Amino acid sequence: MTDYGLDPRRVDPEYDRHGGFPVFEAADPGPGFGRFLTAMRQAQDLAVSVNPDPDTWDEAADRVEELVKLLDPFRAGEGAGPANRVPSLPGAGSLLMPPWTVTRFEADGIELEVTFSRYHVGGNSAVHGGVLPLLFDSMFGMVIHATGRPISRTAFLHVDYRKVTPIDTVLTARGWLREAEGRKAFVNAELLDADGNVLAESNGLMIRLLPGQP
Repeated sequence: MTDYGLDPRRVDPEYDRHGGFPVFEAADPGPGFGRFLTAMRQAQDLAVSVNPDPDTWDEAADRVEELVKLLDPFRAGEGAGPANRVPSLPGAGSLLMPPWTVTRFEADGIELEVTFSRYHVGGNSAVHGGVLPLLFDSMFGMVIHATGRPISRTAFLHVDYRKVTPIDTVLTARGWLREAEGRKAFVNAELLDADGNVLAESNGLMIRLLPGQP
């Protein structure tokens, strides 16, 4: 698998002129961070699915507040903390992202494996429709990086929902550059189940930032 945590200046010498984004170099926070993410994802699933007695909620709140107290002194700026900078972990180590793993990262296309869970349910055991644009938008950024194009932002993103997206099963997501024209990059992505059925597909436009644009 290609290391998608490379310094973007290697593919974009004008990187600093396109909004001055932090340099997202790969981080190595140690095995404890992976354990932390796993536990937090389990906590997210439980937070939206359990129905305990009222006293248990108070006890749970006490423990979460203790966790907040433990971590609060270590707040770090964007690009400094390990979240979103550990390619070997699901979602690159970001709890915001669905837990995907990159299986292919090439100029002609990227591929991920992703498994949604109870935390992502919108109703009737189906993944919430709003979660899929987050996945696709993340993929569009990966496509831009994989093709060596300059840093860009999403101008628009369109999603077609073809079938219900299930939880607790490994799905495949693919993304690729369809066409490039100057600052514009038109990108596509799709989400498939194990049988190759298209669950959702997306197309979007990524625009290269001009000097000084955030």
